[in-house]
Amino acid sequence: MSVDQQSNGNGNQSLFRTKSVEQSIRDTEEPEHALRKSLSAWDLTVFGVGVIIGTGIFVLTGKVAKENAGPATALAFVAAGIVCALAALCYAEFASTVPVAGSAYTFAYASIGELPAWIIGWDLVLEFALGTAVVAVGWSGYVRSLMDNIGWHLPASLEGPDVPGGTFDILSFILVLVLTAVLVLGMKLSARITALVVAIKVTVVMIVIVAGLFFIVGDNYKPFIPKAVTPETGGGWETSPLVQLMFGYEPTNFGVMGIFTAASIVFFAFIGFDVVATAAEETKLPQRDMPRGILGSLLICTVLYVAVALVVTGMEHYTKLSVSAPLADAFKAAGHPFYAGVISFGAAIGLTTVCLILLLGQTRVFFAMSRDGLLPRFFSKTHPKFRTPYRPTILLGVIISIVAGFTSINELATLVNIGTLFAFVVVAVGVMVMRRTRPDLPRAFRTPWVPVLPIVSIAASLWLMLNLPGETWLRFGVWMVIGMVVYFLYGRRNSRLNPGKR
Repeated sequence: MSVDQQSNGNGNQSLFRTKSVEQSIRDTEEPEHALRKSLSAWDLTVFGVGVIIGTGIFVLTGKVAKENAGPATALAFVAAGIVCALAALCYAEFASTVPVAGSAYTFAYASIGELPAWIIGWDLVLEFALGTAVVAVGWSGYVRSLMDNIGWHLPASLEGPDVPGGTFDILSFILVLVLTAVLVLGMKLSARITALVVAIKVTVVMIVIVAGLFFIVGDNYKPFIPKAVTPETGGGWETSPLVQLMFGYEPTNFGVMGIFTAASIVFFAFIGFDVVATAAEETKLPQRDMPRGILGSLLICTVLYVAVALVVTGMEHYTKLSVSAPLADAFKAAGHPFYAGVISFGAAIGLTTVCLILLLGQTRVFFAMSRDGLLPRFFSKTHPKFRTPYRPTILLGVIISIVAGFTSINELATLVNIGTLFAFVVVAVGVMVMRRTRPDLPRAFRTPWVPVLPIVSIAASLWLMLNLPGETWLRFGVWMVIGMVVYFLYGRRNSRLNPGKR
């Protein structure tokens, strides 16, 4: 089968050769490489809520309130939500127009070219892998805490490297392997499990909001935006030398600028709505349902996040909030340990879906890259019965389970943020490019106010990226260099856009 290519002036050897939308869609119809279409708008919304509500709302709320924004943490969630909403409008156009697995990778391939597509695909593989491993380790911590409450104790050596004397986190290892098996067995099974767990998780969040309203003390909101301070050591703007170098800002916490610093941190809480786009190929009516799933899940979670932030900072003064478990500890401080136990249970259950959907996103990106020949085609064949990309799912599941079991990687969580923000930039650029190169392409959903909205989305994403620590930029750069080596040694020559390749 020939592979269509949009003209770019440099033929099949160009680093910016593009794969046409029509060819991308035809590839999904090849029996050996086709995924089963079984998802509805409801399934997609559940996936989005399932992955977004997780570590961020259960953990980061206390950290940013205590260290960066005070009660104005609610505004930080709004700011981060706006950045995501701008990107979501761009994602919605692409996901409904190019309903193919791979999310930002596939969108970049159809609009900007092969090299940018490789870069974003390589970035997403790291982003979802680290996200899955980090959340699995967090899940393990909650489960161990619940086990301790009922008198069950694991041997110290099996509690993970974050625990004194621990070497291997058996719980996170088992979790990733079990979720890998669920994904191999089929998307509909994954959707049903996710729906059940999301129902439990949202119920717990609503308990926090409704019950917490009765324990709010008005004085805890004073001052709502604490006075800006210059910290003596880490944790503020000084951790981002790029910001100081480019803009000359004095490092501060709290104040108006502290809200933006907090927004760059709580952005981790929103990561996931873009994963919905990776399931476009497995959606029954992607042109209609992808925009609904992406925008719907983001709106629901933003409202819940803002409500939780207002309740928690109203229950306990921001200077006294716990960093590790702010929601549960706020109820303990109010004299209601029962609610604290319910929250811990909900967090443990809820993080399960976060791991599941992040792993789902990674395997779909890997699958799409292998189907295009940029990674070995061996990984692009689907299971003859379940129609799932079982080979990359098993490979990546085993690797991530080992990483989660042996490694303390919480310090790498910010890599997930920078990877997602970079993807946002690429997708926004892609929307503008496609409007010029393919104005005739049928679009079930159109991003409004192009090019103004995509440009604002790019600026907002770059702004949050500049707030991330310099070490994050360094690690991100190293991963990108490795990716470039792999592309030029393997991906470029084996791409299906090369003459003679299929």
